[in-house]
Amino acid sequence: MKIRIVNKSKHQLPTYETEASAGMDIRANLDTPVLLKPLQRHLIPTGLFIELPVGYEAQIRPRSGLAIKKGISLVNTPGTIDADYRGEIMVILINLSSEDFLVNNGERIAQMIISMVEQANWIEVDELKKTERGAGGFGHTGTK
Repeated sequence: MKIRIVNKSKHQLPTYETEASAGMDIRANLDTPVLLKPLQRHLIPTGLFIELPVGYEAQIRPRSGLAIKKGISLVNTPGTIDADYRGEIMVILINLSSEDFLVNNGERIAQMIISMVEQANWIEVDELKKTERGAGGFGHTGTK
């Protein structure tokens, strides 16, 4: 799939780090580093603008290495970039650790996955078909 992209950053285009990777790493595009204190969040620019085809979205997700090693995640995960959005891709980082974290220019801060989407058409009814599960949720099957 070919996707049009404008790169106003100082960095390479998003890349798949391995042949079978689902997500492309995206980088912070900063003039100065950003210090994230514990429980602080910050909107980090990437310098990237994309033109997705209708029927697709880009999902922005945390990087597992930053999450486990540094406690860095995304506030709205996955973040969705709609096919008609033409603004800069921004990443809302949050520091869930007890230590300060410095976001440096060019650092791989998130991953982006391109996915097909369908829009739903609602059919309003008076009741739904019965299932064995019914309304069970929120751990109703236990933990073992």
